[in-house]
Amino acid sequence: MKKKRIFDLTLLFLISPLSLSLLIILTILNLLLNGRPVFFKQKRIGYLNRVFTIYKFRTMPIGTDYNNNIKNLSRWNKFLRSSSLDEIPEFYNILIGDMSFVGPRPLLTEYLNLYNKQNLRRHDVLPGITGLAQINGRNSISWKDKFFYDIEYVDNQSIYIDVKIIILTIFKIFNYKYINSSNDVSMEKFNEDSEQ
Repeated sequence: MKKKRIFDLTLLFLISPLSLSLLIILTILNLLLNGRPVFFKQKRIGYLNRVFTIYKFRTMPIGTDYNNNIKNLSRWNKFLRSSSLDEIPEFYNILIGDMSFVGPRPLLTEYLNLYNKQNLRRHDVLPGITGLAQINGRNSISWKDKFFYDIEYVDNQSIYIDVKIIILTIFKIFNYKYINSSNDVSMEKFNEDSEQ
């Protein structure tokens, strides 16, 4: 865990010139194109089931249902989501220790009581901006597959695997087919009937 934290902070420092520049540019553009609030924040479940606040760029109209509006988003908002640029504010979550670059994606607090014992193990590590599920289908795979990849990461995590996942994530972000195939794909809400 200590090595992973050192890795996260080192990488955060190395990319800070680029990430801070992008943060400023995207904040201005999102203010102009989406108005206020520029950022979206929400309670999520993190390491050892602790609740924390995640920060992202807002891409949805305030008070609207995600699943009903994802296909009607503006080109700008679809671009932010499909390119994962809306995740850049999460670098702050990494800085303060709530998240890592790589790990299971942090999910809604309402899902916590729905997990089985095995899937609760996804919280044995820090949640991440990207992870095995993100490079193996993102929102197009089932909840069962997402949890499979999450637990596989928990059982096999290493700096080497983190580096590999980050490289594959960057490759997919710049892959034209990947970006376009993810524009209109939303994650189905997890419930008691979801496969675990």
